[in-house]
Amino acid sequence: MSEPAPAPETGPATVPEVVPAAGDRRRAPAPAHLRFFHGPMDCGKSTLALQVDHNQSRQGRSGLLLTQGDRSAQARITSRVGLAHDAVEVDAGTDLLLLVRSHWAEGRRVDYLIVDEAQFLTPGQVDQLAELVDASHVDVYAFGLTTDFRTRLFPGTQRLLEVADDVQRIQVEVLCWCGAPGLLNARVVDGQMVRHGATVVVADTAPTPAPEAAATEGDPCTDPEVHYQVLCRRHHVLGLLGPGAAGPGQLAL
Repeated sequence: MSEPAPAPETGPATVPEVVPAAGDRRRAPAPAHLRFFHGPMDCGKSTLALQVDHNQSRQGRSGLLLTQGDRSAQARITSRVGLAHDAVEVDAGTDLLLLVRSHWAEGRRVDYLIVDEAQFLTPGQVDQLAELVDASHVDVYAFGLTTDFRTRLFPGTQRLLEVADDVQRIQVEVLCWCGAPGLLNARVVDGQMVRHGATVVVADTAPTPAPEAAATEGDPCTDPEVHYQVLCRRHHVLGLLGPGAAGPGQLAL
């Protein structure tokens, strides 16, 4: 009986001479995820976004921070508790796939994305984030408002709720002026709550200046003062901004 032919010798595994700048994580034991954190204003979304970036970067990972319409009116993610970090400003016309690939082409790793103000994303941009997760194993952490001032889901929020791997309502409790949990965002123009208008009007939650602080009579007309206030569902329906405020259609005594 003839002896079996010896097994062919195998050399060392072939190692590519150049590692892709993207960092191929498709063979990593833990797959990437698209995570969405949402809530009303003042619940700490931007603070949490910066904390996640801090934790990720401490492990040697390289991230890219994105924002749109930050309260600072700059390309930054800012928190009301004083934290801030430079970010890339995007808009509805930004192709997020091309943005990340441009960083790869420059030899920069992108292991994760931090996306603040994610409610302003278009549905197509959310799908681009999902593609980055599935095809390139880039972790995405998105942070945004749940509803607009009309209590309707933002288009970006709706799409994230539909396709995200993990959806979490931020647990920091925001209170209405009455002490009940604040759930809904009210837009206040010149001291009056409004229910109609453009979906996106960037403003902070600072209260409207008192009448004596406004421009004196005879000064040129100024733009109306706009701010946002978190209300419980009951007081959002009634349009009550405080214990002494008269809502729409109510008699001020």
